[in-house]
Amino acid sequence: MTQQQKRVLSVRPFLKWAGGKTQLLNEFCKRLPPGLKTGHITTYVEPFIGGGAFFFFLAERYSFKQCTICDANQELIIVYRVIRESVNELAEELASFQSVYQENNERGQENLYYETRAAFNRDLPGISIDTFQPSWVERAAQIIFLNRTCFNGLFRVNRKGEFNVPFGRYKNPDILNKDNLNNVAAILKNTRILHGDFTMCRDAIDEHTFVYLDPPYRPLNHTSSFTSYGKSGFSDADQARLAIFYRELDSLGAKLMLSNSDPKNIDPSDSFFDDLYAGYTIERIPARRMINSNGARRGEINELVITNYSR
Repeated sequence: MTQQQKRVLSVRPFLKWAGGKTQLLNEFCKRLPPGLKTGHITTYVEPFIGGGAFFFFLAERYSFKQCTICDANQELIIVYRVIRESVNELAEELASFQSVYQENNERGQENLYYETRAAFNRDLPGISIDTFQPSWVERAAQIIFLNRTCFNGLFRVNRKGEFNVPFGRYKNPDILNKDNLNNVAAILKNTRILHGDFTMCRDAIDEHTFVYLDPPYRPLNHTSSFTSYGKSGFSDADQARLAIFYRELDSLGAKLMLSNSDPKNIDPSDSFFDDLYAGYTIERIPARRMINSNGARRGEINELVITNYSR
């Protein structure tokens, strides 16, 4: 089977994720490296997996020998590993959540949400990411339930690592989508799942690799940061360290695509990323701001797509 002939399963992200890339898939497809179609590219790496929209899109269309995904968010990685290892048990837990939620009125739904959030935070000190544990199944179900029923589908934690998003008041949220979970599990069977810094992926990358880098976006202003998916955040120093990593991977012959916010939306003289990635192809593409406390400000802005190859 050639890469072009792989059957498409219509896999969707199993979490709602701030900064998710579903809306940009068409733009990304215009900028895929030629080696994907010729078969020169045989591995795929995504060091900031997040909701995984681009990963699922590619993995269901191209026959990679192996994929490697990574994220610094411990809770996110737990869910990915549970789906790969125990998808049926996870589906049972989610079915229970969905049944209880639908049987309750709004007050009962809200109580269920806050009880689940309290249990999730209470159990945080006992969670170890080192070895797969059966208790992860319940935790993964809690994460998906909270994500599907919280305000705006945010994943946000405080400095203690506690989930702190309020209840979202959805009447019929999609808590369980078993078919999609099974399709995700099928893709993850051939996937290395790493927890930690983006540099952990280095050993999986060579001249036959396509790497997509989607770090927490640099805030456009002091009120627009949605980078608190983990306790540590992602600073300008981290952005600069990532640019060094990008150049290192370029020297290995890997094909690279990186996305980020465009500072020039706010300040036309801000050349932060233009300077960091000087010498590479920097394109500005329109994207809709999906999360903003003011609905009137959820309009189009430019985002950056930076590649090290020509199409």
